Amino acid sequence: MKLDASVIIIGGGLAGLTSAIHLSRAGIEVLLIEKNEYPHHKVCGEYISNEVLPYLNWLGIHIEDLKPALINKFELSSTLGKKINVELPLGGFGISRYTLDHYLYQKAIESGCKIIHETVANIEFETDFFTISTTSNTYTTKLVMGAYGKRNALDYKLNRNFINKKSGWLAVKAHYKGDFNSDTVALHHFKGGYCGVSTVENQLLNVCYLVNYNSFKSYKNIAEHQQKVLYQNPFLKEILTNSQVQFDSPLSISQISFQAKERVKNHVLMVGDTAGLIHPLCGNGMSMAIHSAKICSELLIAYLDGEISSREELEHKYEKQWTANFNARLKTGKILSSLLGNERLADFLMNNLAKFPALLPKIIAKTHGKPIEIF
Repeated sequence: MKLDASVIIIGGGLAGLTSAIHLSRAGIEVLLIEKNEYPHHKVCGEYISNEVLPYLNWLGIHIEDLKPALINKFELSSTLGKKINVELPLGGFGISRYTLDHYLYQKAIESGCKIIHETVANIEFETDFFTISTTSNTYTTKLVMGAYGKRNALDYKLNRNFINKKSGWLAVKAHYKGDFNSDTVALHHFKGGYCGVSTVENQLLNVCYLVNYNSFKSYKNIAEHQQKVLYQNPFLKEILTNSQVQFDSPLSISQISFQAKERVKNHVLMVGDTAGLIHPLCGNGMSMAIHSAKICSELLIAYLDGEISSREELEHKYEKQWTANFNARLKTGKILSSLLGNERLADFLMNNLAKFPALLPKIIAKTHGKPIEIF
């Protein structure tokens, strides 16, 4: 059977593009299918932990060329007007998805990856081969990576467990021009949710927040909800009222699910948010997406080189490595979200952290990994 590529990647976000670069650099024929053109904005916290820098440098991805904001401080605040400031254990950088994804897209093409802009409608697996149908074409391959994001119509087609469970989270994001410490990433709590604030390239301020839809739906629109709820946090109010929004209107996505997801479904290897989503308050989703791309790419290379003898072994190793690297982080994120989602518990947490601020870096470390080792 003639294959269109050795590996087909569905989705061209962080995980998909990073995988495409890694595999193409190894001499593997890769086809990436992404429905959107580049560049484009995405709802995202846009902060990346420095843990991924050794891997990105090894791939020839030089983040410094994009002039990101260098971040080494963390700020946590509550509606009671309390604020805690600490040093970040590893530090990180701020870069917009508009800039970063476009840069990775160009790098992937330079590495030899073929990228097409189509919408995948279905994936079928039979007798050790995949048939991928888009709205206009059909492609055949032996290996498929799912990197299409938080939720997609493909999740219904694949009958994934999480997709039929209702989720009540809404995310909103916009860029602003305003005065903010560029070396700081902040997390501001408000009733029903929390808001991340950090600087990206060109001194733009990224404001991205997650809110429980039940607490949001009684308001007419995003603007009213911001004024009547987010402004209850004095620090958040100061930022939003003294900054100028740069988007015509905020971006938003609903039905964000933090349910457990299958890392392998119908023999498709899932990476990034498609495999599992950590609560944004942890500020580590982008790093996890990049790291999962490394894990999956290395195993696919080993499989194609004959070092992994069967598809079953490949899938088992991926499940095992993904779990070892990310499960504990997801559990910590879930606990933190439960605490901050309850006003009484959030106030209790803030009071104790104010007394013992040294605990906060230790909590942060629980949601982050160590610098990725390159062998």
